[in-house]
Amino acid sequence: MTELNAFYRLSNGIKMPKIGLGTYTLKGAQAYETVLTALKLGIRHIDSAIIYQNEQSVGQAIRDSGVPREAIFITSKVPPHIKNAPGALRMFEKTLKNLGLDYLDLLIINAPGPFHDLDGDYDRENIEVYKLLEELYKQNRVKAIGVSQFKVKDIKNIIDHCDIVPHVQQMSFFIGHTQDDIVTYCQEKGIQIQAFSPLAKGYLLTNPIVLTIAENYQVTASQIALRYILQKSHAVIPKASTETHLRLNTELDFVIHDDDMKTLDAIKDDPRKYDD
Repeated sequence: MTELNAFYRLSNGIKMPKIGLGTYTLKGAQAYETVLTALKLGIRHIDSAIIYQNEQSVGQAIRDSGVPREAIFITSKVPPHIKNAPGALRMFEKTLKNLGLDYLDLLIINAPGPFHDLDGDYDRENIEVYKLLEELYKQNRVKAIGVSQFKVKDIKNIIDHCDIVPHVQQMSFFIGHTQDDIVTYCQEKGIQIQAFSPLAKGYLLTNPIVLTIAENYQVTASQIALRYILQKSHAVIPKASTETHLRLNTELDFVIHDDDMKTLDAIKDDPRKYDD
């Protein structure tokens, strides 16, 4: 089995593809063509969100692809500023309508707080929204539920006050920024990590250490960055908008040797301005 066809089994038994496509910033025709091409190349996980304003294009591409619905894993998110159950339900229903679907494979809370107040105290509100996710899960309208960008204290708040341990934690994770405390806690609780920003918003593509290792393996820097994440047992959802980049993201069937993994582990650098 190739990595493209491989999956992680979530704590509830659901299979989540190891490799997906992030659609953040993709709009209109570009979103449509990118998702259509990704599905043609065999990518079977599409990560979306209502705040991306591309769900209709994403849904149309899914329908036009000819790939059976049950063969595609589709993620969406409750917007970070929606911190009450009625609002979360309204967003969920709108997402289904936009995508033209009757269920999601994964629904997550986009962030512990609104983007303008990520460090604010929204413990009570997150519990309320997560309990709504639990209801949707029990109704089989979503196959799995989770969170995104939550710190340990935020995840613990959910576990302490809700019935279902999150199946997935979506978070920024890349060479130089591995957030070991969150990863360790999630692994202890059986929560699957899914990495976004796997290329550090492009910064890793010019890192001299990554470039040297990539040359030794005769692959690209982006492939080293993605393969590193898979070898950490995390799923990955890189964004791409060209067929060339999409194809490279599917060709990860090589192994980074232990010594090189240790070299990559030693990189400690997050040059991004925002955690997105």
